[in-house]
Amino acid sequence: MKLSITHIGGPTTLIELDGVRLLTDPTFDEPGRRYAFGLGTSSVKVTGPALRPDQLGRIDAVLLTHDHHADNLDDAGRALLPSAPVVVTTTSGARRLDPFCTSVGLTPWAGATVGDLGIIATPARHGPPLSRGLVGDAIGFALRPAGSPSVVWITGDTVLFGGVREVASRLTVDTAIVHLGEVRFGLTGPIKYTMNGRDAARLIASVKPRRVVPVHYEGWSHFHEGRAGVEAAFPSSALTWLTPGVPQQI
Repeated sequence: MKLSITHIGGPTTLIELDGVRLLTDPTFDEPGRRYAFGLGTSSVKVTGPALRPDQLGRIDAVLLTHDHHADNLDDAGRALLPSAPVVVTTTSGARRLDPFCTSVGLTPWAGATVGDLGIIATPARHGPPLSRGLVGDAIGFALRPAGSPSVVWITGDTVLFGGVREVASRLTVDTAIVHLGEVRFGLTGPIKYTMNGRDAARLIASVKPRRVVPVHYEGWSHFHEGRAGVEAAFPSSALTWLTPGVPQQI
């Protein structure tokens, strides 16, 4: 498995896996704007992207964990979608994106292919129990090169729940790209909409990947735990931190 990851900012990464180039959750707006997230919640983007869309090179597919929150798909990211051969996302997201771009909607544990790369949707729940009707659908992605016994797993925006724990029993994970940040809003108090470091450490203890790559922990005002909090929850050297804009062989 030949893997390179470039962290662009927030959840946005450029993944090159055995020659297939994938862009995740494209966010390329400049910082400073406040975005509404529904039910009276909002967030300000405070950090811009490390790369511009015209610096990405060839994109074989966009992996979109969900399409309805600007910290995972902002205006500049949405403008990029029609140039991608295919966008793989949730089934509800694919319906919303049609006919704006070529999209494939997946439910958890359903699959698709991009070139020789298998893509399996994994469960995600972007909030507390019974919140799906309010916060909408989200998924993660497991990427399996042809003939490989292991996958690269992108958790997507999710809390810790039984669905993500199921990955440990179904898949052998080589590298886990973990969405963190402990998303919270003043309006909804202590309710979390993504994992914090402690949650991720519990998940990783069961999944047992070779490497853990944190993303989605900086750049927005609704993130309540940054790098220091994540590091405090893990043993030293357990995490692979990426320098934004710099490709790193994993």
